[in-house]
Amino acid sequence: MAADVTHVITVSCTGFFAPGPDYAVVRGLGLAPDVHRFHVGFMGCYAAFPALKMAKAFCEADPEATVLVICAELCTLHMKSSNSTDTIIANSVFGDGASAALVSARPPAMSRPALRMDHFETTLTPLGVGETEMAWTIGDQGYNMVLSTYVPSIIESHIGGALLPLMSREPALEGAAHNQVEHWAIHPGGRSILDKVQTSLDLSDEQLAPSRAVLRQYGNMSSATVLFILEGLLRSAGQDERVCAMAFGPGLTVESGLLTKVCGH
Repeated sequence: MAADVTHVITVSCTGFFAPGPDYAVVRGLGLAPDVHRFHVGFMGCYAAFPALKMAKAFCEADPEATVLVICAELCTLHMKSSNSTDTIIANSVFGDGASAALVSARPPAMSRPALRMDHFETTLTPLGVGETEMAWTIGDQGYNMVLSTYVPSIIESHIGGALLPLMSREPALEGAAHNQVEHWAIHPGGRSILDKVQTSLDLSDEQLAPSRAVLRQYGNMSSATVLFILEGLLRSAGQDERVCAMAFGPGLTVESGLLTKVCGH
């Protein structure tokens, strides 16, 4: 119920206004005026992860908290005509989308599926690697997107190392083959990125299918995309099966998380 929401976290990198989207959500949904509001802005495709981590922290600090996380991206507002290969690629893969999640410390309602957020990690590629290959700046004619054709190769080279801190959080996964995690929600920055991740981590076609399906149907919706994939896995994964989620963004930054499918009893 709307009355249960104690915190609102909105996420977007495709526009700014004040009062912001967090305010619009509180007014539009008729939430209490004392709801705590936060906005995660201009972090790019991985921004759902900082928002989920923030929500998890709120719930750990206050077991009665219910946090509404909303990612809304209007990527097509920033499409530009250009002969640049990088710009053409960006225009071809990005789309508009919005997704939301409710985060709570309370157990799921009877027979309702949920994803338990077990661990999160963030890391950067080595200094000087990828910093200029994926960027998002504001110029004289609006937002300027850089999405280099080298990004998939950079991710391929560093994805295994980027996952080490996450997998080391659990002895059963540390040193194990990545495909031992049943389900994967990999941010589909583009088909080539998914291909490189699949090859590097030795994942099956079935494990990549949810990410490829979202890319094919909706495109890269920046921060909103990974929640689309997780929503599908929420329905298809079995009880107590694990999900590894990942997203990449400017920096290059790699955000990752381990989750577990659970159901209310």
